[in-house]
Amino acid sequence: MKRLILAFLFSLFVLNGFSQQVKQNSGWFLFLNSTKFNDKWGMHLDVQLRSANEWDGLRNFLFRPGVTYYINKNSNATVGYLLTNTFLDQTGPVGHVLTEHRIWEQYILMHKIKSVAVQHRFRLEQRFIEAAGDDIFSQRLRYFLRGIIPLTETKDTFTKGPFAALQNELFFNVQHKAKLNGKLFDQNRAYGAIGYRFSKSFDVEAGYLNQFINGAGNNTMNHAIQLALYTRF
Repeated sequence: MKRLILAFLFSLFVLNGFSQQVKQNSGWFLFLNSTKFNDKWGMHLDVQLRSANEWDGLRNFLFRPGVTYYINKNSNATVGYLLTNTFLDQTGPVGHVLTEHRIWEQYILMHKIKSVAVQHRFRLEQRFIEAAGDDIFSQRLRYFLRGIIPLTETKDTFTKGPFAALQNELFFNVQHKAKLNGKLFDQNRAYGAIGYRFSKSFDVEAGYLNQFINGAGNNTMNHAIQLALYTRF
């Protein structure tokens, strides 16, 4: 767990050291559900809303369903689709929306370090991006690491009570990066939160997310407050 905390702090320290940054402040909302139909098959769904800079209206809407195959109790694989709309600010045409479609595949591995539940997620995305000129196709690889730390004494399974969450996610452009920022490294998202687990099926958490975007010209540092709801059925 110390390694996860150090990685989280190190990512914030390193990314804040980049020059030529555009700083933003926003709010994010995340709803994530996983539903098991039987021992082997289930459904994934997450819906996200993200505000524009300084909370000035809605900037992004994301809708991401998927079908999950449970390999065993500690790992699963999912294939899904994503629709995301980006609502342009006042510098663009009034009411103009850019749309991106994605096909995505992911593998999740879970394990415990004492009482801490750790999740590793590897996700590959095929991105079909609407642009001002020609539309863009690219592929992006993401690695996500998350730890749930119970704040009260627990038995083998943490089913109720307060917790802390730490996570970090790295994004890499692995195909057609020249059409995006021209770089392999795309962005990093570091996140820390406090939450409460009401039951084995329902979590609520709120925290701070630091999003660093490696742009073609200037870089962007987005400071986001995130509210997240997790359900499991």
